[in-house]
Amino acid sequence: MQGQDWIEQAGELFEAAMFGGDTSALDRSDDVLDAVEAPLSMARGKVLHVRFLNDREENSQELLLFERAAELYKRLGDASGEADALFWVGCWHQVVKGDGATGRPYFERSYALAKSVDDRRTMSYAIRHLGFAEQEAGHFEQARECLTASVTLRREIGFQPGVAAGLVALAYLAAETGDPSGASRHLDEAQSVAESCGAKAVLGWIEQARTGIR
Repeated sequence: MQGQDWIEQAGELFEAAMFGGDTSALDRSDDVLDAVEAPLSMARGKVLHVRFLNDREENSQELLLFERAAELYKRLGDASGEADALFWVGCWHQVVKGDGATGRPYFERSYALAKSVDDRRTMSYAIRHLGFAEQEAGHFEQARECLTASVTLRREIGFQPGVAAGLVALAYLAAETGDPSGASRHLDEAQSVAESCGAKAVLGWIEQARTGIR
């Protein structure tokens, strides 16, 4: 159902409640409006996150949008949507605020919810960022397991830009743990994958990694 259809349905339910005396229409209207607001909140939050990545200017509205989306998806019984929103709440804490410890439980809950409905894309994001949390804590083997699992999930669903990004993360980890040849191999594969799917932003990350890892 398109966004305009949802709005029209909500209007019809209002008419039914206001003039038709159908009080049950109010609850149905809440569900309809929640189903509109949840993805809109997610979309606005993701736009703010990309803006942060570009200019590094924090906007607290980002967190509020993701928290609102998580609340709405939970109310709707949409486990996949809730998992996605929880991941982004965790991402706010880890990436925007630099607080991986606070982000970790959101990633764990996101992964569990996504797994319960076989949402492998969200699983790949959640376990990737759990890997970053492990890396930050100095747990390098656990970090490698998480980052590798993320790449595997992304290969399974054909998420090629995500595969390339995951290989870049593995390259940084390899370099940090004294394996420059492994880092180079990961970057070579990442470049091949990124070029094949036109992931220009990831190609930029690869170039930065090659420069930084030397």
